[in-house]
Amino acid sequence: MPEYRKSPEHISQLTDQQFRVTQRDETEPAFANAYWDNKAPGIYVDIVSGEPLFASTDKYDSRTGWPSFTKPLNPDHVVTIPDSSHGMVRVEVRSTAGDSHLGHLFPDGPSDRGGMRYCINSASLRFVPAEDLEREGYGQYLHLFEAPKEDTAEA
Repeated sequence: MPEYRKSPEHISQLTDQQFRVTQRDETEPAFANAYWDNKAPGIYVDIVSGEPLFASTDKYDSRTGWPSFTKPLNPDHVVTIPDSSHGMVRVEVRSTAGDSHLGHLFPDGPSDRGGMRYCINSASLRFVPAEDLEREGYGQYLHLFEAPKEDTAEA
């Protein structure tokens, strides 16, 4: 099992925007970020720790301009905490090992998929395409992108 962690080395490699979002809890502009309209199959990992956070299979177009997901890939890698900044009450989403600010959780997601919307900043994520999962150490998630096997038994 890989060890996911925050380190000074990882932090020093962040762009200014990635640093502001993940370390200072800022929000990137809507519709002007890397993954809001990404439709490729793969997973999204924490830009700081590498921990797997969300899968493209749970991504949907929320029309907000940020990547939105119905659930985390592994709930153990995501922490939610109350956030009363900016004069409103919200639920902040952070990565467990990286302690990166990811975004916020809202109860206005697709009702047929649980009703939650994880509204996440692209700057907090790194996208790993499905074809690179094995090579990058995330092979356990390949099954999410494999076509269902047809039943070859004859009647």
